Amino acid sequence: MWPAQVPEDSIRPLNPTLPVVPRPGHHRRPMTAPKTPKEKASKKKKIILTVLVVVVLLGILVTAAYFIKQLIDSKYFFCKSSVKFIPIDKACDGNNDCSGGEDELSCLSSFKVNTTFPVRLMTAQQVLQVYSPGPGWRSVCSDDWAEQHTQTACKQLGYTYKPKSTSVRVDTLLLPLKTGPFTAIRPGTTKTPIHQATIDRSVCKSGSVISLSCSDCGQVGFQERVVGGSDAFIEDWPWQVSLQQGGQHSCGGSLVSPRWVITAAHCFTGSKKELSRWRVVSGRTYIGTLGGSYVDRIILNANYDPARNDYDIAMMRLSSPISVGVSRKPVCLPPKAFGLPSQASMSVTGWGYLEEKGKVSPTLQKASIPLIGRLKCASPTVYGSSITQRMICAGFLDGGVDACQGDSGGPLVYFASSQWHLVGVVSWGVGCARERKPGVYSNVEEMLNWIRTVVEKNP
Repeated sequence: MWPAQVPEDSIRPLNPTLPVVPRPGHHRRPMTAPKTPKEKASKKKKIILTVLVVVVLLGILVTAAYFIKQLIDSKYFFCKSSVKFIPIDKACDGNNDCSGGEDELSCLSSFKVNTTFPVRLMTAQQVLQVYSPGPGWRSVCSDDWAEQHTQTACKQLGYTYKPKSTSVRVDTLLLPLKTGPFTAIRPGTTKTPIHQATIDRSVCKSGSVISLSCSDCGQVGFQERVVGGSDAFIEDWPWQVSLQQGGQHSCGGSLVSPRWVITAAHCFTGSKKELSRWRVVSGRTYIGTLGGSYVDRIILNANYDPARNDYDIAMMRLSSPISVGVSRKPVCLPPKAFGLPSQASMSVTGWGYLEEKGKVSPTLQKASIPLIGRLKCASPTVYGSSITQRMICAGFLDGGVDACQGDSGGPLVYFASSQWHLVGVVSWGVGCARERKPGVYSNVEEMLNWIRTVVEKNP
């Protein structure tokens, strides 16, 4: 029997395998086992570690760059126009060492006042007085006084914050003020400068004169190393600032407005005359070098005598105002004829040496010291004829507590009428806390005319 014939198609597979034609760019992914949680955690740790290393390295580079810049800035002045460095001693030396003389443009200056600032406050009662060349000083009557006059007068006097005026009866004034002379506001002069808006009077019709309170200066919370001092907190002495050059604390200073600092002229001797070198660091209990305000004016009293330390006062204008707060607030300037009582207890603050030939304190120090009468301080056994009218003395004749190096330019303040007043600027002395060699301070009351004129001429 013949075998059955199988059709040709039946011997083909039901699912014939098509020939695989490789296509360029397409490859099969290799088969891999899925990663375990341990391997994933290890990879994450490596990434974090790498990021941390990069951050640390960047931090080191930035820090190194900062200190290198500080070092260069302390030794050289960079001439931008000619792209070159010159020794810092050649900046502000009176010679043009950069093309265009840019090394002589940003320098400290001096100012000599030959006019009388026409508005002042008198005695602890803060009596407003105005000046004109003929009649001289006259107390301003309460007659026709308006709120706008308060604003105008306080603006002329400097730092203004919620100013207010009160009336003080003439018969309660101190004897020199009781008999006048007096002046009163002319009606319709609310925007005229106060000294130009008055007319003389033999008596005040109202029987009272104007007393001004122009700001919240010198107002802080409760408070009580300067040699023999103790730790302090900047919130209790918020006007205290550190003047720094090349990242180093050089002197102290006092905020008297959001933009002005009072300090000592002797802080700017030698190669310290170039403005860009200086920073004013405020609001800190612990001294630091980072940050700080730039300075666009340093003005010395032109009468400053380095040999005698006379007229030892200077002012610095910040490039932009500080923000007033609990750790940054101006101190009050004293009124004329403030009348410090005999042996008045005052406070001095700073980061200066804790002992003679010592080192700067890292934290702000304070000390309470009494006023020393002029006759005693100018006696032959103390400082003799070295004491001028522009100086006051404070401390203990048996030594022990005193300002010292690094405190220069800082504040000597006195508390009266719920405010702290800047009565002195740390100036000089023989050694630190020595017997019969107390601290000598620039007498701020004697320099008020110069201070107010500087502020007016440099708005």
